[in-house]
Amino acid sequence: MAGIKVVTEIAASVWKIEVAAGAAVEEGDTILLLESMKMEIPVTAPRAGRVASLLVEEGEQVAEGQTVAMLEG
Repeated sequence: MAGIKVVTEIAASVWKIEVAAGAAVEEGDTILLLESMKMEIPVTAPRAGRVASLLVEEGEQVAEGQTVAMLEG
């Protein structure tokens, strides 16, 4: 089965990563928080699964539509 991409909706900086690789998540669970213009924006799991990999680090700048994590399952 192909991996499920978790993507950003805005350009921002990664403020806090909420899960670790290998963690089980449910649809809607927060994967990480972005910070833009002093606002916190959650990036959530599009479906239930396990976090296969995190592709960003805290403090990193991300672009709109960038894949920040991959889920399996």
